[in-house]
Amino acid sequence: MQPTEATAAEAQAAIVDEFSFFGDWSERYQYLIDLGRKLPPFPDEWKTEENRLHGCQSLVWIVAEGGADELVFKATSDSSIVSGLVYLALRVYSGRSAAEILATTPDYIAGIGLSKHLSPTRSNGLVALLQFIQDTARRHAPD
Repeated sequence: MQPTEATAAEAQAAIVDEFSFFGDWSERYQYLIDLGRKLPPFPDEWKTEENRLHGCQSLVWIVAEGGADELVFKATSDSSIVSGLVYLALRVYSGRSAAEILATTPDYIAGIGLSKHLSPTRSNGLVALLQFIQDTARRHAPD
């Protein structure tokens, strides 16, 4: 996924703004599901144990391409809500430099009230996803 906003901070602000239009969490969950449907296709041959993100109750696969100047993440899930969570994380972090990724705290999670409305297993999966992104950026960051 390539970024639609110029910076990760702008992406987070846009996400918080979009979610503010919804009055309740049933509408927000539906929006998450709709966002998950926007994930680019993920080839079946990438759905391997090596690309599987552990720590999620749902099946999530993720791959990273690029280097210090730009890391592009591609991912998918077998769960519609988790796919929406993946979409949000990729919107903030994919297509950014390793340095920008490492400098960006995922403030959008608290900004949209997500941390209060996820089950513990989904929260653990989101933490695992964000940790994978940060670890990948750390490996590619210039010394």
